[in-house]
Parts: sequence; structure tokens; C-alpha cells
Amino acid sequence: MEYSTSQGRRRWLVPVALGLTGVALCLGMTGCAQFNKALGQQQALIYFKTSTPVAFKLKVRSACDNLPHVKAAPIATGVPLASAIDVVTYNTTGAGVADIARLEECVNKFAPQVEGVDVQDSSDDS
Repeated sequence: MEYSTSQGRRRWLVPVALGLTGVALCLGMTGCAQFNKALGQQQALIYFKTSTPVAFKLKVRSACDNLPHVKAAPIATGVPLASAIDVVTYNTTGAGVADIARLEECVNKFAPQVEGVDVQDSSDDS
């Protein structure tokens, strides 16, 4: 009788083990996909002189927002606008070297208020 009991356990144990393995693989693959998606993020930060008015920063933000593979990041809510737009951020994920060059050319038209452009990806430590 012991033989039939262990055989009965195997009948449900194997499908359960395979099911749990499948779930673990799906979760692992989903987690990797999310991780890879986060790793591929790129942004350009536009820095201004301290005395630059908010209206001028908004002008720069909208002027350079229509370039290929360049999209202005949403403005944070719940904080004063001056703080939210201290640094203008563009999402440049998928942008090539030419796209970044066009963005830099666009924002540099607003010099001397624009002090610099810093392009970062999600692997930067900053």
C-alpha cells in the first residue's frame, strides 16, 4: 500500500512543481523586461543661470519639445513651479546622436541664460 501512496503523491507533485517552475520563469522574465526597460532610459537636463525667469525656462521647454525622439518631461505638480522647472528635462530615450545635437542646437539659441546640457542614461551614477 505504501507504493500506491507514493505513486499518488507523484501524480499531483509533478504538475504542481512544473506549475511553480513556470510561474517563477514568467515572473523572472517579466522582472528582467522591466529592468531592461529602465536601463534603456535616457534624458537630457537643461541648466539655466540662477536669475533666469520661469517664463523664459518654459519658453525654452516648449521651443525644443517638437524635435524627433525628444519629449519634454511632465512638470511636477505639488511643488512651486519655480522649483519644478529649475532644470528642464527632456526624455531622449531612443534618440540618436543627431537628435541630441539638434536638441543642443535648439537650447543653445537661448544662450546666455542656458548654461549647459547634460545627457544621461539610466546607467549614470549621477
